[in-house]
Amino acid sequence: MPSIPDVFSAVRSQGRMAFLPFLTAGDPDLAATQRLIGELACRGVDLIEVGFPYSDPIADGPVIQASYTRALGQRLKVPQIFEAIGKVSSQSPPLVAMVSYALMYRRGADWFVDQAQQAGFAGFIVPDLPGDEAGALFELVRSRGLELIQLVAPTTPRARVKSILAHCSGFVYCIAVAGTTGERDRVATTLLEQLRWLRQETDLPLAVGFGISRPEHVLPLRGLADGVIVGSALVRRLEALADGSKSLDEVLNDVGTFAAEMAAACRASST
Repeated sequence: MPSIPDVFSAVRSQGRMAFLPFLTAGDPDLAATQRLIGELACRGVDLIEVGFPYSDPIADGPVIQASYTRALGQRLKVPQIFEAIGKVSSQSPPLVAMVSYALMYRRGADWFVDQAQQAGFAGFIVPDLPGDEAGALFELVRSRGLELIQLVAPTTPRARVKSILAHCSGFVYCIAVAGTTGERDRVATTLLEQLRWLRQETDLPLAVGFGISRPEHVLPLRGLADGVIVGSALVRRLEALADGSKSLDEVLNDVGTFAAEMAAACRASST
């Protein structure tokens, strides 16, 4: 499996952006998660973020919060997630764990990082650990050859961004708007300004998430971002399973079609 830097190096050489979909582990169950990863892998995605359900998520909007609730309703345990992911990770693009530091701390960061590595994860996003306070975790993760991705918001003071970047690897998760995750109508001008500034501050790839939900959102990011991250717009399609309006096969097709459209928009960004 290529590393996260390998993926972005290849994407840059092709003059396009990477597409990074997000899914929640265990929504609606781990067997479905395994099939979703397989479907996304077949649709041209470059990396996949896997959310670890948590009862008190940070910055997640109602769609992803609902998916966490559905997954936790299955009485899901962290070791079960690692076991399930470990069975499919070798056939997947690189996987990034979106996980609360509270979950890592509960079992011990060393244990968590080791288990994630064995399951095939390539990196971590830890949204409730301040980036400028992540030195110890950064050293631990990097000692295992994995990446610790940090989040930067449009409202983050630039002096603080610089200290956050010191504990960041793989790519920078650039939050498109202040607030929680969710679908929005357009890309904010403040984001574009920040991306231009970040280009001068780091050689790390810049991937934009929070509010990116349509292929037309990709075009304004051309030449500024290296990747786009989509969560709520994809996870929302799983609600049809929860309300019984669609079968798993139908939802897999819906998710796959949407992912293919977003991946195509990222490829077209080079033209």
